[in-house]
Amino acid sequence: MAYREEDYLMLSGIQHFAFCRRQWALIHIEQQWQENEHTVQGELFHKRAHDGYHSESRNEVIISRGMPVYSRNMGVSGVCDIVEFQKAEEGISLHKHRGLYRVYPVEYKKGSPKDTDMDILQLTAQAMCLEEMLVTQIEEGAVYYGEVRRRTQVVFTAELRAQVRKLFEEMHRLYDRHYTPRVKWSKSCNACSLRDICLPKLGKTLPVERYIEKIIGEDTE
Repeated sequence: MAYREEDYLMLSGIQHFAFCRRQWALIHIEQQWQENEHTVQGELFHKRAHDGYHSESRNEVIISRGMPVYSRNMGVSGVCDIVEFQKAEEGISLHKHRGLYRVYPVEYKKGSPKDTDMDILQLTAQAMCLEEMLVTQIEEGAVYYGEVRRRTQVVFTAELRAQVRKLFEEMHRLYDRHYTPRVKWSKSCNACSLRDICLPKLGKTLPVERYIEKIIGEDTE
């Protein structure tokens, strides 16, 4: 199935979705957003990686910053922080450049490696878009973490690719229904910039109607 361009979802949303489906829906369906120190720092960190689309050459590596990508098959579009085209014996040809190049995407994150696959899934989705656009196979890429100042290599396994497809399919279903899932409160809610909008503990304790009745009752006592 090929999606129409007007139905594309934001590629970066897969990270929100993997973290919390409700957070993703509040941002991408209800268009709600609230900054905190983590989101501001993350935005500044990404601006250092790229500020608009451009490329440069270093030795036998062509570095493309802010490269737009998309996938008709998955119905998503977005921007890669960095895509390295590394000279190799096998790969793709590039306009105005001799030889062949392998494609190596690099995603920038301000923090340190996580226990979850959120960052890895986002990078895998970028690689899958690049594969579709450039008609090539991309075996691996990397996530660069600013806090530890090093890259973490990621191998794009069949399992990761299948998970990316599954998540995007679920995202499209929820988006088409304009449905915002309920949330189960967890410790990770404390670091979420949408905590005050989402009110996760409210959803855990009382339905909204009973909460309002409780507050009114307290005010009239």
